[in-house]
Amino acid sequence: METREERYAEAERLKDGGNLAAAVAYLEDVVSTDPTFDLAHSALAAWCTRLERHGDAVRHARRVCELKPLDPFSFTALSVACMRAGMIAEAEEAMARSRGLQG
Repeated sequence: METREERYAEAERLKDGGNLAAAVAYLEDVVSTDPTFDLAHSALAAWCTRLERHGDAVRHARRVCELKPLDPFSFTALSVACMRAGMIAEAEEAMARSRGLQG
């Protein structure tokens, strides 16, 4: 059985091969079996944003923040996902959290 890292690498190969939608579907399956895989959620936040699936991007970015609550980059990524989704207040709040963690 493949490890989660091997499955993540396969999703990266799909993305790099130009099939971003398939990569997202594959990685969504990965996180359905391992909801604590923060790297996969982080990638999904970015990739779903590229596919303009903003609700999914925000959901995955929020999950990363739950899993890594002391990581300022996680909140920066959440801010970007929220901004792209038109959730400006939430984007500003996430950026403020990021800045607070950096100090």
